[in-house]
Amino acid sequence: MAPKKRAPTPGAALRAAWAAGPLAIPGAFNALTARLVERLGFRAVYLSGGALSAGSGLPDVGLLTVTEFADEAGRLTAATSLPLLCDADTGFGEALNVERTVHLLEAAGAAGIHLEDQLMPKRCGHLSGKSLVDPEVMAAKIRAAIAAKTDPDFVIIARTDARGVTGFDDAIRRAELYLSAGADAIFPEALETPDEFARFAKAVQAPLLANMTEFGKGPLIPLADLGAMGYAMALYPLTAFRAAMKAAEETLRLLKEHGHQRDAVPRMMTRADLYDLLGYTGYEQRDRAYFGG
Repeated sequence: MAPKKRAPTPGAALRAAWAAGPLAIPGAFNALTARLVERLGFRAVYLSGGALSAGSGLPDVGLLTVTEFADEAGRLTAATSLPLLCDADTGFGEALNVERTVHLLEAAGAAGIHLEDQLMPKRCGHLSGKSLVDPEVMAAKIRAAIAAKTDPDFVIIARTDARGVTGFDDAIRRAELYLSAGADAIFPEALETPDEFARFAKAVQAPLLANMTEFGKGPLIPLADLGAMGYAMALYPLTAFRAAMKAAEETLRLLKEHGHQRDAVPRMMTRADLYDLLGYTGYEQRDRAYFGG
């Protein structure tokens, strides 16, 4: 009898997804959103530190802890079979802290993480006021992350924020150093023009991750164009979150002004659609079966 095929690990699934063509990775701001991402046919999902912080009523300046990230990662991976890429900020400390970050996020079922080369307190990548660690410090964190993972396919992506601090050329230099330290892919944050995206891809021969966040310093480039430039992945970290918050604001304003929500009902997910996404019927059927009904 032929041996059973082993299911791919989350890390292997993420690598296969980006190898199959440019990979759109939407951010999921809760477990149900992650399930919706999968239902709509995306091949990976993302845990954004910016969305997790904002959902907690906090700015994205490194206030949340690694255990809060790991708890959320566990909720997302329980809700979907998609490989989950996690924002890991600066690794939540120095190289030894990075070891624990990898242990916790890998145990939560994540497929991989990205680490950034900022000093604490970190900033959103598209804001001013950032400072960078020495590139060798970041290289040490990458080596620690690689040493800590138990799945050889668990993905370590190195993000550099150098473009907005020390310039485009330093971003390329740092990317090459981080690759030599063992990073699987490079995330150049806050590139500002399509030409910069193309030049970076030409200079750095490795799997690349583009950040297509709204209201940032860079343009919103179509996924196919990014793929043609040489980018393997594109993040949409707060796209769903921003849309949901705007819809919530508009609906609550309507309710406050008119004393009812009737005009907003056509823009809401129906009870039937919500229950379908939740798998509500399955819960009811299993509950009856357990009681012999």
